[in-house]
Formats: sequence, C-alpha cells, structure tokens
Amino acid sequence: MTKVDAVFAGSIPALYDKYLGPLIFESYADDMARRLSGLKDGSVLEIAAGTGIVTSALMKTLPPAVDLVATDLNQAMLDVAAVKDTTSRVSWQQADAQALPFPDAAFDAVVCQFGVMFFPDKPKAYREARRVLKPGGRYLFSVWDSLAHNEITDLVVRAGAEVFPSDPPQFLARTPHGHFDKDPIVAALKDAGFADVAVETVTKRARAVTAADAVTGLVQGTPMRSEIEARDAKRLQGVTDVAIAKVRATFGDGPIDSKIQAHVFTATC
Repeated sequence: MTKVDAVFAGSIPALYDKYLGPLIFESYADDMARRLSGLKDGSVLEIAAGTGIVTSALMKTLPPAVDLVATDLNQAMLDVAAVKDTTSRVSWQQADAQALPFPDAAFDAVVCQFGVMFFPDKPKAYREARRVLKPGGRYLFSVWDSLAHNEITDLVVRAGAEVFPSDPPQFLARTPHGHFDKDPIVAALKDAGFADVAVETVTKRARAVTAADAVTGLVQGTPMRSEIEARDAKRLQGVTDVAIAKVRATFGDGPIDSKIQAHVFTATC
C-alpha cells in the first residue's frame, strides 16, 4: 500500500457514496449489521466508517440503547456521512485505527467494513481493536476476496492497464483486493490477543442501472482516480470509457448484475 491509497478527498467521497454504496457496499453493510442484531444495549465502535454506509445499517438494526461511535481517518468522508445522519444518534470522530483515542475496554463490539486493507500496520490496528473491547467483545470486519471473484473491479483494473501499459494503476489490485489470504489474517488476530476467530466467505451480487454507474464509482470514486491523474489527468475519462466498454462487452447494455465476494471475520476476546 502507498500513502495515497488511504486518501479519500476532493470529489472522491461523494462519488464513492453515490455509486459504490449501492453497487458493492450496502448489501455487505446489511449483513454486518445483522451479525450484531442481538446486541440490546452497550456501545459499538465503527472503524473506517467512510461515508456512513455501515453506520446507517447499524442505526436501522440496533436499538436506541446501543451507543454508536463512527470514526474514519479521512474527515472528508465523515463530512459526507454526517450530512446523511439526521438523527444525531451517532458520534462522528476522526481517528486513526492504529491509535484509537478511546480507553481500554470501552466497547461491546468493533466493526470495520472493508477498511483493514488500508491500515499500514495491520497487527497494530488489530491490537488496538482488542484493547478497546470489553471482555467477551467482538471485532467484526470484512475484506474483499481476490479480483478473480469480483468481476467488475477486475475489468476496471484491466482497463487501467490497457490505457497505461507501462505503468498501470494498481490501487484496486494492491489495496482493496490485496489482502484476501485468510490464514495470515487469522494468525495475526490470534497474535493480537483474540481468543477465537471465525471467518466466512460471503458471495453477493453487484448491481447497477448502467455500466457507467458501476465504472464511475470504481475509477473516479476511489484513489484509483489519484493514480490516473498523477500519470495524466487528461486521461481520467479515457480510462473510465475503456472500462465502461469492457463491462458492457461482458454484461451487455442493460442493468449490471455481477458477482462480488468477500471474507467476513468475527474475532472474540
């Protein structure tokens, strides 16, 4: 991972929320919230909350007696999330997952959807999650499986390589889809002090009204955009167009319905 991989700024947060939310994140957010549905009171910490997609699912699923704290490294992402929160139920806070600004044993659960891949020091972040959990608390998080199991994203990566053959943008392959080997993650969680670790591979469908909607989110609503602009800002739309053509060639001109796959971990103190 490079330093720019974790930077979501400028127009990226809004595009991320508009296009990637319904495409790939919301169905997994509902699944994550369901896994905590038995929690009747206490407190939940969300790490790498982004634009609040999981947060919204948690608010719908968990009773008002459960306090929600949502954090992200990028304030720009939280700003988008906070605008959508009309309940004022959530405490939004900028925070680094590797140095959480919370006391020991403060939360009943810690949740992180598709965020751990961005942590430069993952073992340290796991130890921090363990530190802020109460005895018996749970750390739930998800990581994407490889590009081979996520068809649209794979086509977008191929489009970037076609436009920039000598120096292809590798953000999507390197970071979101570069941390899919389950065994090392389980070992790192146990080293961090978790007593029990379970992992489930969850397959869902990515759906979009058009190929353009799906591709715009992945190319322009992620740090892939920054990679392209660093090479040649004038070719951002060119990469987008090539990717749209690849997605249309695979899925047709109508609505998109594609396989997506991730691993969901539950680590218990």
